[in-house]
Amino acid sequence: MPGFSSSPSLQSSGQSDVSAMKDLELDINQIPSGVEEECVEKEFGGLPRKKLRLTKEQSHVLEQSFKQYHILNPKQKEGLADQLKLKPRQVEVWFQNRRARSKLKQTEMECKNLKKWFGSLNEQNRKLKKEVEELRGMKAGPPQQLPAATLTMCPRCQHVTNTFLDKGPAARKH
Repeated sequence: MPGFSSSPSLQSSGQSDVSAMKDLELDINQIPSGVEEECVEKEFGGLPRKKLRLTKEQSHVLEQSFKQYHILNPKQKEGLADQLKLKPRQVEVWFQNRRARSKLKQTEMECKNLKKWFGSLNEQNRKLKKEVEELRGMKAGPPQQLPAATLTMCPRCQHVTNTFLDKGPAARKH
């Protein structure tokens, strides 16, 4: 049946109609009854391919299943496909796409966090460079006289105090 296959090679290869029908049955984009469909752009210049549109119930069940298991084993896939009146391959593809979306979202969040962290580190780096320049300026300039200081300790209570030499000893009684 020319024009019904999703692959142009089937039309030009001279396959029999029976063989083309078998290939058509395996097409995952074939819409089961009770599911909305939408035509998407033409594939290889042939007829428009029908895109699977899930009902809200089907989407909800798939999302709940995805929350429990990110990867389905064959039995789970078959059971879910039977429950939703879909083909196992359609369930499998939905899970693959959902994992890809999940990974993309996670990558976007990590990128956002790394950008924040980079901004913070960049600001710290800028402040440290400024501080280094100020310290270099102090070192290059004339030496500054800082008041001399000594530490004294009370022999009785062993309390340590600061004493500035240019102001005289701090007479402190305990």
